[in-house]
Amino acid sequence: MKSRCSRLIPVIVTFALLLAGCGNTGQSTPSAGSSAAAPSAATSSAAGFPVTVSDCGVTTTYQQPPRRAVTLNQHATEIMLALGLEKSMVATAYLDDKVLPEYETAYKGITVLAKEYPSYEALLSVEPDFVYGGFASAFAEKEGRSRDTLAKAGINSYLNIEGCTSPVTTATVDDEIRTIGKIFGVSDRAEHQIAAMHDVLDGVKQKIDGIDPVKVFVYDSGDKTAFTAGGAGVGNEMITLAGGTNVFADLGKTFGDVSFEQVAERAPEVIVIYDYGDQPVESKKAFLLTNPALKDVPAIKNKRFAVLPLSSTVLGVRVPAGVDSLARQLHPDSFA
Repeated sequence: MKSRCSRLIPVIVTFALLLAGCGNTGQSTPSAGSSAAAPSAATSSAAGFPVTVSDCGVTTTYQQPPRRAVTLNQHATEIMLALGLEKSMVATAYLDDKVLPEYETAYKGITVLAKEYPSYEALLSVEPDFVYGGFASAFAEKEGRSRDTLAKAGINSYLNIEGCTSPVTTATVDDEIRTIGKIFGVSDRAEHQIAAMHDVLDGVKQKIDGIDPVKVFVYDSGDKTAFTAGGAGVGNEMITLAGGTNVFADLGKTFGDVSFEQVAERAPEVIVIYDYGDQPVESKKAFLLTNPALKDVPAIKNKRFAVLPLSSTVLGVRVPAGVDSLARQLHPDSFA
């Protein structure tokens, strides 16, 4: 990757030294809303380069922190904002929900390329040197945004490791944040963020210590079959950490389809509804409550539902708060 400074032609040693220092400018310090404090950008990005990172089959060596990053998908965007890297971002795209309140001010200062994924041409228009995708669909070859295509244009890329890791756990979340911190030369901020997230998880653990787990079925969507959370995604561990047992933990993938008869056989005590898209939660509840195959399911008989936004159940900074929210819904007496 070429620094803008490389366009200058050094004529004496002094100028050369200045140019070397120039590669350390442009990094931001955390915004007031960021949960990770850090020393000055110059200090955090001066050491540790070059950095080599391998993710999802692609190995990249960074000679300096990216300066013109584009994020695609909410969890990628919020990881960047949590690390105070908004000034290293030239654009973003594709939110499922509003950004977290603590990142709202920083987010408003970043160009939004598209409501969903931008075209390849729109992506090139902001001259990125790095593209961070939350889902594999961010780099869809059929839409011209493949990682290989970007590389040929001199643009580095990174895919959230949830797309190529199994099983995904909270340790995977830590790895993701550490890697982004390493790429941008802000590992100190990453460690601060991880510690804050584990404080939330530790607080939940103390509240529900010794409690009997409840049987949980995740309903994402579907009317002929149920699209549910399997045992390979972070959603499965979130259920466990919140004091539940995923009745389809034996489904060896992040998500999968099961029959409603299978749901009935496993008799969940609580149904967790993933909230996103155009179908309201109340519509999903109504469908489940009137589904004849589920009429004898304890969760349906007792109308026990919990709700999580989908953005809280993917590999990003929302996971600990999602665990806390779910635990409060599964075990309200423990938080009274």
